[in-house]
Amino acid sequence: MEPVPEPAGAPLVGVPAGDGSAPAVLADLLQRSARGDRAAFAELYDATAARVHGLAVRVVRDPAQAEEVAQEAFLEIWRTASRFDPARGSAVSWLLTITHRKAVDRVRSAEASTRRDTTYHHQNQTVDHDVTADAAQASLEARRVRAALGGLTDVQREAIELAYFGGYTHTEVAALLDLPVGTAKTRIRDGLIRLRDTIGVGR
Repeated sequence: MEPVPEPAGAPLVGVPAGDGSAPAVLADLLQRSARGDRAAFAELYDATAARVHGLAVRVVRDPAQAEEVAQEAFLEIWRTASRFDPARGSAVSWLLTITHRKAVDRVRSAEASTRRDTTYHHQNQTVDHDVTADAAQASLEARRVRAALGGLTDVQREAIELAYFGGYTHTEVAALLDLPVGTAKTRIRDGLIRLRDTIGVGR
């Protein structure tokens, strides 16, 4: 597979959003990147790197790891740009969805590593029955939430993940997804209602 081209410009943290960040411009750059246009990919990077890195920082809470996540996201963007469909959403939304997935994967990987490091300690301690029951209940609730998220529409899940996993305000979610604030709030509200109903049914 062809390696991702080195984007032009400043390091990730310092790259400005740029003037070429209009939705139609970004969509065009992404489609040109899908055809192997390295110059278009460099422009896309310069225009969106600050947003991508900002979302990564929000999720992983570590600037150094966030830079790695952002680079991984751009690598996948370069490799899979042909999958972008402007009829299904904006270029920014597509980029941030990839970034969020990479960031969540990084967090889960770190959590798994921590669990492995503490397994021996936990296995050699006497665990109170009530603590075990609480842990089982928490695990069950987490599975219910994950299953419920899978039942949302793509746009509802995207808005809720940004708001509740990414830590963004409704206004920030609207800006990231190129939506009116009212539309973003509606997606979040409808998604939460659906989550509540789904989790309630599963009880």
